[in-house]
Amino acid sequence: MDFIPAKKFGFGLMRLPRNSSSAADIDLEQLKQMVDLFLEKGFTYFDTAWMYNGFASEKAVKEVLTSRHPRESFTLATKLHAGFVSSFEDRDKVFNAQLEKTGAGYFDYYLLHGIEESMLETYEKFDCFTWLLDKKAEGLVKHAGFSYHDTPELLDDILTKHPGMEFVQLQINYLDWESEWIRSRECYEVCVKHKKPVIVMEPVKGGTLADVPAEAAELFRELDPSMSVPSWAIRFAASLPNVMMVLSGMSNLGQMQDNLSYMTDFRPLTEEEKAVCFRVADIINSRITVPCTACHYCTEGCPMNIAIPEYFSLYNEDMRENLQEKGWTINFTNYEKLTETRGKAADCIACGQCEGVCPQHLTIIDFLKDVSAHFDR
Repeated sequence: MDFIPAKKFGFGLMRLPRNSSSAADIDLEQLKQMVDLFLEKGFTYFDTAWMYNGFASEKAVKEVLTSRHPRESFTLATKLHAGFVSSFEDRDKVFNAQLEKTGAGYFDYYLLHGIEESMLETYEKFDCFTWLLDKKAEGLVKHAGFSYHDTPELLDDILTKHPGMEFVQLQINYLDWESEWIRSRECYEVCVKHKKPVIVMEPVKGGTLADVPAEAAELFRELDPSMSVPSWAIRFAASLPNVMMVLSGMSNLGQMQDNLSYMTDFRPLTEEEKAVCFRVADIINSRITVPCTACHYCTEGCPMNIAIPEYFSLYNEDMRENLQEKGWTINFTNYEKLTETRGKAADCIACGQCEGVCPQHLTIIDFLKDVSAHFDR
């Protein structure tokens, strides 16, 4: 299709380099270097959203991209999230603010953000699909689509009802390909059926596939010792025929340099290499405890200010250790440091806010009880 960029690797502006622990405290100088290198290597696709990096990502776009590079030299995607729409007027209120924050003039790709059944009600109630197509007709949006976190059955219904949507953004990686919760393969196949190209988010699953167990990493080294561990995850997604773009949320210049080293002249995985990816998935699934991608949607409205993704990450790390031999790990200290400014896992009041917005549909309340039993001693 004529709107698909030549290179299928995009810069996800969600986990940007920081000067401090604050998500909004973006290291703009390092980000400028990353943006410049990205464009220099012939890549053009940038993806942001209203709430990314503590609502600072879109503003950073203006400082590092739109004010420094010709508008025709890049393509920019952003999104409308149902959580910020409670009236028909809110749609334009957010959109106009995004135009001002980014300084983009128009958006090459615009998405209804994170559709799942509960959010779909809001998007339908306020006729957001028609609204988005109207923006396209006005020339303020070049291409209309949506990102998605739900069942393939619901996705089929949406694409049947709204054929004007041109593309779908899905969570796809070799760990979630056959997941009974994410159902990446089935959702991908629905898009193929409807002839809608796919943009891939979470190809490295929030960093999970960048730091795999030693046994799994050895399988990759045997195939090609020159390739980094995360490269296999990104190339797995990019090798799918109906994928038009793979997004990577790069947090430093080193990560970008690694990604560009194999995506500049991209070579699809062979069947043997794909098979090894699935073997690695089996190894990881046998060890991982909480399949959190650290998107942080859960923390925005947490009344107890609990560092949910960070606690899950520490817990997962410990569950991969032989704790009977060690008894204690550095993760206990890291947990204690976090609780100096954040609520403990034990402070959870089971309000359910986090579970209502989790794209992975995790039983966060129950997992926090496990985390508390482990760390709150």
